[in-house]
Amino acid sequence: MPILIGLVFGFVAAIPLGPVNVFVISQTVKRDFFHGFMGGLTAAVLDTIYCLIALLGISQVTFNLDRYLGLPIMKVVAALVLIVLGFHMVRQAKTYKEAIPDKKSTSFSPRPMLGVVLLYVSNPALYAFWIVVAGTVTSHYWVSETAMSSVLFALSAGIGGLAWYFILTYYVAKYHHQFKAKTFRVIFLILAFVLFAIAAYTLITLFVKLKP
Repeated sequence: MPILIGLVFGFVAAIPLGPVNVFVISQTVKRDFFHGFMGGLTAAVLDTIYCLIALLGISQVTFNLDRYLGLPIMKVVAALVLIVLGFHMVRQAKTYKEAIPDKKSTSFSPRPMLGVVLLYVSNPALYAFWIVVAGTVTSHYWVSETAMSSVLFALSAGIGGLAWYFILTYYVAKYHHQFKAKTFRVIFLILAFVLFAIAAYTLITLFVKLKP
């Protein structure tokens, strides 16, 4: 049971168009499938770690995180990171040129992985999300109190997320060459707008408590 539920949670959690998905898409387009997938793999590993930590202890902490001084600081840092990435994509939109066929760079760059790590470290919503997931699955007894059950759930959640990132990067890498450079300049601008919108929402939540 923990494995199946973990796969579902991990896959569904990775789908929304958040900053990590936006970043993975941009790396796949700018570089190649491998670099985009490495960004997704990094995200899946971090999801596994966050989920496991939450299940082993953080789920016992109150969900009212707004009382902690660290949360507003992390929100500001997260917004700044998103704004910087947004401006970077705007610059890419201005300079992007159509890739030359059969002339791909074979050099490896750690930037996709480092970028994802930075997004995760600076995004308090990810901490809160996995705390809520941990509370949900434990309250419904989908995960038992044993450490092994928590490990299986966390690993399954990571694998579920990895499955989504594989699908995402595969199709982006396979079909993005069918579009012209102008089309991708527009796509980069849209992705930049998404990042700016998420950053703005993050800053607004510092002053206004938004409820779903």
